[in-house]
Amino acid sequence: MNAEIITVGTELISGKTLDQHSQYLSRECYSLGIPVYYHTSVGDNDKHLYDVIQQASLRSQLVFICGGLGPTDDDLSKEILARFLQEELVQDSEVLAHLAKFFAKRSGSIPPNNFKQTYVFKNGVVFQNQHGTAPGLAVTKNNVTYILLPGPPKELQPMFETSVRPFLMQLLSNQSVIVLRDLAFFGIGESRLEEVLYDLIQNQSNPQIATYALDAGVILRLTAFATDQEEAQRLITPLEKEIFRRVGNYCYSTKNESLEEVVFQSLNQQKKTVAFAESCTGGLTTHLLTIVPGSSKVLKGGLICYTNEIKSSLVKVPEEILETHGAVSFQTAKWLAENTREQFASDFALSITGVAGPESVENKPVGMVWIGLAEEGKTTRVYQLDLHGSRRRIQLMAAKYALFILQQRLKKGEPKK
Repeated sequence: MNAEIITVGTELISGKTLDQHSQYLSRECYSLGIPVYYHTSVGDNDKHLYDVIQQASLRSQLVFICGGLGPTDDDLSKEILARFLQEELVQDSEVLAHLAKFFAKRSGSIPPNNFKQTYVFKNGVVFQNQHGTAPGLAVTKNNVTYILLPGPPKELQPMFETSVRPFLMQLLSNQSVIVLRDLAFFGIGESRLEEVLYDLIQNQSNPQIATYALDAGVILRLTAFATDQEEAQRLITPLEKEIFRRVGNYCYSTKNESLEEVVFQSLNQQKKTVAFAESCTGGLTTHLLTIVPGSSKVLKGGLICYTNEIKSSLVKVPEEILETHGAVSFQTAKWLAENTREQFASDFALSITGVAGPESVENKPVGMVWIGLAEEGKTTRVYQLDLHGSRRRIQLMAAKYALFILQQRLKKGEPKK
C-alpha cells in the first residue's frame, strides 16, 4: 500500500499558512510501514481539487485529503470527493448529536451552515472530532481508501492518534500485526541520537526505526510487523535492549508520557516533594509540573525571583555573591536551590538562573543557564548549560532540563528491578 497527501486551502498555496499536515502524516504513515510518494497542495477550487483527486486515484491506494470540511461555501472536499466517487452523502445522527452538544455549550443552537458537516458517506467510516465540529471520514472504492481530515492541526492530530491510526492498523491487519513502541529521549539531540544509532537505523528492516524531534526532546519510534503480538515483541525486545545499552541514560519514558508526568510519578512513588526558584524561566518549570493532575501531592510551591532585589530579599542570596559573581552564576544557583528547599521544607529544590536573550547579561552570553539541585542531606549539585535558539526556546529547554535533572536523580532512588 502506498499513500499520498492532498492539503486543501488557498492559504496554503498563497504562502500565508505553512503545510504542517504533509510532514506529520508522512511521518506517521512511515511508522506504520506505509510509504508516501506524493504531497499536493491545492486551492479552494472545485475543478482543481477534482483533478487532483482523480490523479491520486490512479497512483495511490491510500489518499489523505486535509481541510475543506468546514461549514463555509468554499469547504467542498467532501462534496467533490462524493461527486468523483459517485457516492451518496447521508446525514449521520451521531454527528448531529455531537454538533448539538458542541454548540449547546456556546451559542445554544446549531448555525444553519454547520448542518452540512453532519453529512457523511453512506458506505464510509466516521471519525468523531473531539476538538471541533467537522468529523473525519473514510471511504473505500475501487481498491483506494480516501481519508478526509479537518484542517486545524489541533483537530487533525488528535483525531489521527485516537481514530485514524487504529483504522489504518486494522486496514493493514490482514497483512500483519503492527506493534509500535515510542521511546522518549531528552538531553540528546535528534542528529546525535541518529549518529549513535546509525548502524541500527541503516540496517533496519523489521522492526523499523524512525526519529521525531519534539519541541524539547526526541521520540524514537520502533515499529514491528509480525503475525501476532508475541512475535512482534520478540522482534522489538533485542533492538530495544541495544538502544538502551547505548543511550538509555537519556530515555525518560517508554509509555508515551511527558517528562513532567514521569517526574510527577517518580516523586509520588517515592513520596518526595519539590520546590522551584526560577529566574530566567519565569515560573515555566513550576507551570509544567502543575499541568499534571495530582501535582499538589509533590509540589510544595515555587518562587519567581526575577530581579536581584527579590533574589536577595526573598531567597536570601547574599548581596556580595550577586555583586561578585552575578545573578547568572554557579554560586547564585547554589544559594537559590538551598534556601528554597529550606523555606519550603521540601525534599528537593531546583533553581534556574540564566540569560534567555536576546541580549547578554552581566557579560554572560545568551543561552548560559545554571541549574541548582538541592536535596535534604546531600551535597547540592549545580549544572551549567549552553543553550541555543530563541528566547522562548531557551526558556523551554531550561525548564525541561531542570525536570530532566530531577528525574535522573530520582532514578537513583528507584528500587532495582
